[in-house]
Amino acid sequence: MWETEIQSFGDYLKIERGLSKHSHEAYLRDIRKLETYLAVSPIAISEVDESHILAFLKDLHSLGIEASTQSRTLSGIRAFFQYLVFDGTIKADPTVHVKNPQMGRKLPDTLSFDEITAILEQADLSSPEGVRNRAMLEFLYGAGLRVSELIGLKREDIYEDQGFIKVRGKGDKERLVPAGRDAFKYLNLYLESVRPAVPVKKDATHFVFLNRRGSGLSRVMVFLICKDLAAKAGITKVISPHTFRHSFATHLIEGGADLRAVQEMLGHESILTTEIYTHLDRAYLTQMVQDFHPFSKLDKRF
Repeated sequence: MWETEIQSFGDYLKIERGLSKHSHEAYLRDIRKLETYLAVSPIAISEVDESHILAFLKDLHSLGIEASTQSRTLSGIRAFFQYLVFDGTIKADPTVHVKNPQMGRKLPDTLSFDEITAILEQADLSSPEGVRNRAMLEFLYGAGLRVSELIGLKREDIYEDQGFIKVRGKGDKERLVPAGRDAFKYLNLYLESVRPAVPVKKDATHFVFLNRRGSGLSRVMVFLICKDLAAKAGITKVISPHTFRHSFATHLIEGGADLRAVQEMLGHESILTTEIYTHLDRAYLTQMVQDFHPFSKLDKRF
């Protein structure tokens, strides 16, 4: 129904905005959702108004879609209509007065340092996959990587002499992130003793971490590895690769790290995204007061 406009917007995202394939596809999925919703009573793109957008969001809510997902979907749709106004296809943006759904600020689950250590130690270093898994988790936690950044890490991105790795984050933006000695230790063990024996596929030559068939790893596989090692460590929390990233940021801030430095290492575009970890830090500080402050102990007696 809106094929020409969507195709034009897709070209704009690729050429003008330079978005990654993942981000590009996410934007187009958001627009397709609205297109499908309005296809019941076909509406020309120039006839879409605020009431249609609000009805669409209400429908998402009724389906149990989380506010954060609704907000992200609206963001994609808003970008689409802003482009159409700029392009002269439509005269007015129907999303201009539509507010983002209200979202409660949910604190991410984290692991303690002891829990992180317990999980890392479950990797079986006598097996090739165990060596690889230990190296991967060392970087997930030691550098605070997103799972997409981990599986996309290339051999030329490793700068061990400087203690840094080059990371390609959202929107293909690059940043340098420091990594600890243990991360490089297990990475070298993997690169020297495991990876040379893997029959590398042609399209996976540059990637650091590979599966046993020589292809790049998938997000799902990394998720399953994390879940399996956590279970072996006896940890009952819901674990994902992102849990290690959350724990990395939380431990840094609990230790007194500067918020701007953490923002840079995580690759957050806005400091507001990083500030969620200050809430975790406040909870930690509150617990410290309750456990160790003398007045707090006196209060418990009355």
